[in-house]
Amino acid sequence: MAARFTYPAKVLVAWGEAISGNAELRTWLIKNGFPELGIFVFALHLKADARKWLMDNGFPHLMAVIRGIEDDDKALEWLEAHDMLALRKMAECGGDDEAFQWLLREGHRELAMLGLKMWSVKMKIEEDHQDPHKFPRD
Repeated sequence: MAARFTYPAKVLVAWGEAISGNAELRTWLIKNGFPELGIFVFALHLKADARKWLMDNGFPHLMAVIRGIEDDDKALEWLEAHDMLALRKMAECGGDDEAFQWLLREGHRELAMLGLKMWSVKMKIEEDHQDPHKFPRD
């Protein structure tokens, strides 16, 4: 995996909890040297300014993970072309058991778990967007 995606295990755990909705850990990441991971959570939730921040601040690979989860094949191809196969598999693992198993076989257990969390969040967002009871009222 690309060297620019090397984080201590405790940071990956905090990121996973932030993805799952822990706002305190999201804030901790932002304030303690990992703003890209905290802002990723906002980008995962379709916040345009967060998505722009990732791109403008040298984290296109994190944006590509999100776009990959959203079924953007070009983003997945970009990750692989830039020697970030583990990140591609992380983006795919919620909908592809082979990608999940690949991450486990290659020793990326944390990324496999993060990928499942990301996928779960994206599926909830999609579900909310299709629920007529949650549409804004005029």
